[in-house]
Amino acid sequence: MTKAQVTFERINALVETGMQKAAAFKQLAEEYSQPVDSVRGAYYGHKRIVETGGQPGAGRSGVRRSRKRETTTQDAVASAVATLRGAIDSIEFELEAARERADEATAEYEAMRSASAGRIEEIRAKIAVLDPEAEDEQSPGTNDQIGEAAGDTPVKPAAGKRTARKEAPDS
Repeated sequence: MTKAQVTFERINALVETGMQKAAAFKQLAEEYSQPVDSVRGAYYGHKRIVETGGQPGAGRSGVRRSRKRETTTQDAVASAVATLRGAIDSIEFELEAARERADEATAEYEAMRSASAGRIEEIRAKIAVLDPEAEDEQSPGTNDQIGEAAGDTPVKPAAGKRTARKEAPDS
């Protein structure tokens, strides 16, 4: 009786008592002072022999696939054409995904643009109430520039100084 056969039978006996297979592998690995993977390999190697009727070299299915001995010019051309068609499909898929992302970004921009004008005016009104003397700088991409930004050219922030916040006098 081989060690793999003993391992196979001991694992199955432990599993029949209700132990998990992983725990059984670990227990036998400790008993044999071997790595768990070695015990597992012995178990499944012997299991394959049992399933194939005692023929160790039969493999999983027992059916071998014949190998093509030579590549003809026609086969090589057909393979190359298939690869190139796959490349075209891949590029078309990437283009479609990019178009969808662009459409989503455009929709997000339009929603933000339509919602921002009213919010900006509300904020300006609050600034005017808090500090009537403050000069209101137009921020880049607001009100007048919002309509211009609908084209393909993104609005770039203008370089310049921002108005300093005025502190409320201490009382």
